[in-house]
Amino acid sequence: MAGSNGKQKTVRGTILSLIVIMATAGVVYLFVPHDDHAPDIKRVDYRVELLTARRAASYPVAAPEGLPDTWKATSVRYQADQGDRWHLGFQDPDGQYVAIEQSTQKRKDFIDDASQGSRATKVTQKIGGRTWTRYSGGRYDALVSEGAKGDTTVVAGTASFAQLTKMAQALQTS
Repeated sequence: MAGSNGKQKTVRGTILSLIVIMATAGVVYLFVPHDDHAPDIKRVDYRVELLTARRAASYPVAAPEGLPDTWKATSVRYQADQGDRWHLGFQDPDGQYVAIEQSTQKRKDFIDDASQGSRATKVTQKIGGRTWTRYSGGRYDALVSEGAKGDTTVVAGTASFAQLTKMAQALQTS
């Protein structure tokens, strides 16, 4: 009988230890702050880079005009050594990402990169006097338009096609 009493104490001690550990973990969880909303992304001023790109690029560089302040520019770059590549990223009013990408790089490779692997659909739409083809199935959805000077413009991101269309409608080249 003495052996079974020792086993009972061991089991009881293990259960009590587990209860104490779980209670301690619960208390720690309650006092550790939890931030469930996305971090506030800093707005960038892209005017200088836009002027530089418009002077240097071999095609008309596009940027939006007239978008409400709820569209926040978050990233900008111009890479002359990579096919005059222009990038301008935004956070839309719903917190989704929208980017304008332009380049004279090989069209297929550029679209694949800018749209994160999306493929052309049979859906096209006229926006601002240009024909845009919808791309989907990759990481981003995209609208793609081929320019007259060998450039390609891609409006892509995690936003809906409605938001991508709003961005494409706002694009101006001067």
